[in-house]
Amino acid sequence: MEERTRQNLDLLVERYPVLGQCKDDIASAYNILEEAYAAGRKLLVAGNGGSAADSEHIVGELMKEFKLKRKIFSAQADRLKKIDADMGPVLADNLQGTLPAISLVGEPALSTAFMNDAVPELVFAQQVNGYGKPGDVFLGISTSGSSKNVLYAAVTAKSKGLKVIGLTGQKKNKLETFADVCIHVGETETYKIQELHLPVYHCLCMMLEDHFFGNQD
Repeated sequence: MEERTRQNLDLLVERYPVLGQCKDDIASAYNILEEAYAAGRKLLVAGNGGSAADSEHIVGELMKEFKLKRKIFSAQADRLKKIDADMGPVLADNLQGTLPAISLVGEPALSTAFMNDAVPELVFAQQVNGYGKPGDVFLGISTSGSSKNVLYAAVTAKSKGLKVIGLTGQKKNKLETFADVCIHVGETETYKIQELHLPVYHCLCMMLEDHFFGNQD
């Protein structure tokens, strides 16, 4: 982990000392994500309620610029300009570099059809089964660590060769048994857990952005 990338983690713990207890797990989660993105893989994210909103939030930070400018590679910019003289330059100047991520809570037609026709608790698992490829990562967010639809998705992810990251509260839980790493933030009440989840995933997004886009001109 580069020094600048690590500084994001140090600053996180400085601002939120309670997260010091899970600093090593955050670093391990980062390493899993960095390895996956370096290999051209993607992230799948799921959660319920407020954690569903977090899933969408994470994807928003990864799929576009967060803190840094993300230029597309010059080779792609050149190809765009050759394809169309009018639209190519607009795309080349305005498209942003991306870290591929999919929120499994954001497909209402698919999810409602599946929940109506099949077993509702398998809705995330079905999407992992369709989207997941070996080397991808599944991030399951659950304040209790016992959300059935997240657990089914984690089991499916393991069966497909994905790495699994859990983001939960302080208590031991079922999700951690399937996770390659589980980040336990140091709270037990749902809203307090959610208040700590946001700075954790913001930090992970900043660390990834620094690593993959921090050296651009």
